[in-house]
Amino acid sequence: AVVSTQSGHYGRGPIGVKSHLAPFLPGHEVLPPIETTQPGARPFGQVSAAPYGSALILPISWAYLKLMGPTALRSATEVAILNANYMAKRLEKHYPIMFRNENGFCAHEFILDTRSFPGANVGVMDIAKRLQDYGFHGPTTSWPVVNTLMVEPTESEDKAELDRYCDALISIRQEIQDIQDGKADPVNNVLKNAPHTMESVTADTWDRPYSRKQAAYPLSWLTTSKKIWPGSARVDDAYGDQNVFCTCPPLEAYSISDLENPEVLQ
Repeated sequence: AVVSTQSGHYGRGPIGVKSHLAPFLPGHEVLPPIETTQPGARPFGQVSAAPYGSALILPISWAYLKLMGPTALRSATEVAILNANYMAKRLEKHYPIMFRNENGFCAHEFILDTRSFPGANVGVMDIAKRLQDYGFHGPTTSWPVVNTLMVEPTESEDKAELDRYCDALISIRQEIQDIQDGKADPVNNVLKNAPHTMESVTADTWDRPYSRKQAAYPLSWLTTSKKIWPGSARVDDAYGDQNVFCTCPPLEAYSISDLENPEVLQ
């Protein structure tokens, strides 16, 4: 049995399950997959508005290929591979690089091994959260290997941007080293407290053992004009995933008269 899925980028394909899991596949109110209608089926609910994924994914991929053409598509692929290998080479002295071939090269993405920093108690999410203080969104975390970072620079970034990302990761590795060397507190440090919001950095009270500058401006190019502030402080991702709640008013708060009220509609 298979269910269709799509990734976060231009990718789509089936997910196969063994026969003993088929009764538990997600269903659909309008077009239920045949496996979910068989005797003994126990579908747990609907996970997608469209029963077979978004139909727009395939036209987008097709349009991308047609607009690029074979020459440009090959060029973009070559640049993406070049960018990934350039970054991996810059970072190899600071982080172990996983799954490179016998010649030391990777494809269009590479994986940083962040599983072991003896004495630092730092994990992949600490690094991903800290990257926000440097103005970057964290890359793919814990896939395909738990507690690793998968970096995919693509062909669209210039060398200056690749270097900024590498500089940020190298700086973070030094912050980890400071914890390992006993120069930074093992619990109350820039990584465990990341990301740092504007509200926390500009507050009247600052009770952390590192400076506000180290928290928000760890590198020189993070000037006031270029600084991108994170919208929120550290969030417990696992707790949030397991304890979903709605921030909107309850249904009882709405009435027919509310639909005529512009303030409510906003």
